[in-house]
Amino acid sequence: MFAPLTPFEAEALWLSLRVAAASLVGVVPVSLGLALLLARGRFGGKWLVEALVNLPLVLPPVVTGLALLMVFGVRGPVGGWLYEVFGLTLAFHWSGAALAAGIMALPLVVRPLRLSLEAVDRRLEQAAATLGASPLQVFLRITLPLALPGLVAGALLGFARAFGEFGATVTFAGSIPGETQTLPVAIYTVLQRSDGEQAALRLALLSVLVSVSALVVTEWINRRALARRGA
Repeated sequence: MFAPLTPFEAEALWLSLRVAAASLVGVVPVSLGLALLLARGRFGGKWLVEALVNLPLVLPPVVTGLALLMVFGVRGPVGGWLYEVFGLTLAFHWSGAALAAGIMALPLVVRPLRLSLEAVDRRLEQAAATLGASPLQVFLRITLPLALPGLVAGALLGFARAFGEFGATVTFAGSIPGETQTLPVAIYTVLQRSDGEQAALRLALLSVLVSVSALVVTEWINRRALARRGA
């Protein structure tokens, strides 16, 4: 059980970390924009934006993967254009696994970030503006630093969710060893073998270790943020 990682396990672990990290590169900026829109925006149809952001939480992951395949597959409107113009293929590629994982993680990144933005004292922003700071300077020097705990906590939650994503990933990206066979997909694959229970258990323990670590750090950040607000 505690033997060194096999090449198969190390490959699945590394690919999962790579996919989760790559998904956050795209998800964090989008989540920041959406969190700002939902926290500060006043417009009709806001409820629809909120529903769409949270949709991956309630949809079966396989449905999300199927939607991605229809849109970003080589026969889809976006995927076909990317392939014809740039020669890029997302479906059944590790970048497609990152896209699927990122979409599933999006709601978990947006929510804590939105709450942090809503908790920012607007009087501080107004004071900075009256002293001559531009809106961009106010955001970078006041708003973003105060909302940073929510951003970090959301990013860690998103990383944990992306790391453990299975349904959308296997539907859109498949199970290609060394390319899209992340840790959860590898667990499912070895369980199909009659002697795969022990190997699946080792992989599951690896997944639990990484996910619990992310959750522990997230909770520590949340507690520090609450302590600072209380002070």
